[in-house]
Amino acid sequence: MQENKIIGIDLGGTTVKFAILTVEGEIQQKWSIDTNILDEGSHIVDDIVTSINHHLDLYQLTPKDFLGIGMGTPGSVDREKGTVIGAYNLNWKTLQPVREKIEKGTGIAFALDNDANVAALGERWKGAGENDPNVVFITLGTGVGGGIIMEGNLLHGNAGCAGEIGHITVDPDGFDCTCGKKGCLETVSSATGVVNVARDLSEEYAGDSQLKRQLDDGQGITSKDVFDLAKANDPFALMVVDKVCYYLGLACGNIGNLLNPSSIVLGGGVSAAGEFLRSRVEAYFKTFTFPQVKESTEIKLAQLGNDAGVIGAAFLALDI
Repeated sequence: MQENKIIGIDLGGTTVKFAILTVEGEIQQKWSIDTNILDEGSHIVDDIVTSINHHLDLYQLTPKDFLGIGMGTPGSVDREKGTVIGAYNLNWKTLQPVREKIEKGTGIAFALDNDANVAALGERWKGAGENDPNVVFITLGTGVGGGIIMEGNLLHGNAGCAGEIGHITVDPDGFDCTCGKKGCLETVSSATGVVNVARDLSEEYAGDSQLKRQLDDGQGITSKDVFDLAKANDPFALMVVDKVCYYLGLACGNIGNLLNPSSIVLGGGVSAAGEFLRSRVEAYFKTFTFPQVKESTEIKLAQLGNDAGVIGAAFLALDI
């Protein structure tokens, strides 16, 4: 008899990633399909079921070989009912009975959670979190998301909003956020936030700088451009990066003082700046934390990259 396996699914707006893993979290097979968001996303769940069943046939596996399937999804998730609503990048405007359809279509038990929470579970289990019971994960992408695992439990909160790290206020008089507030971390430390900070500071900067010239010429810039120029010692780019890391360090300091996790893990596209980013965030983190937190909470870089979602999703299947 084969050992039990688990399936992880990372549902995104452009692709659906799948993995078959051992119960120890080792990936055995991976594949992906395009996300078909036509017809209000009505094909997505059917496509997932078809793809799973096809690959089980391909690998000569049956539903009995699996403990369960876990999935991370955008949108508002009702974990008890197994439904999703409001995932606008999937065109899911109405309530989607995801668990019911996937369990019926595959014959395998199914669990789901928010995609940022699931990525946090992955990094905690098999990545930088080193399976510690107290880990906070921050994903720095187009927006800023996060997940909080304390004493071994993923925190969801009263309305499922625990871990909305992107909406920690770091500048009460700052930029407008899509959530309706001002000065959220997302407005200054996401990929778009880095550009916001650069445009804002450029109005007052008078020195020589390639980044400043590009902005004055009306050229489009990205967060990667800002960090690349900072690494090349562009003085204005360094100023922008310092401001971004100040805000990130402030948010991390507040998280550290509140929760005292073993680590705060930085992931997502902006974290590709690597140690250049991490060390600067850590320096500010240490100015905003009291001694015991400073000594016991580490700022780390994520290790799993694009696999965090499927690994964390599969972890959900261990608890069905």
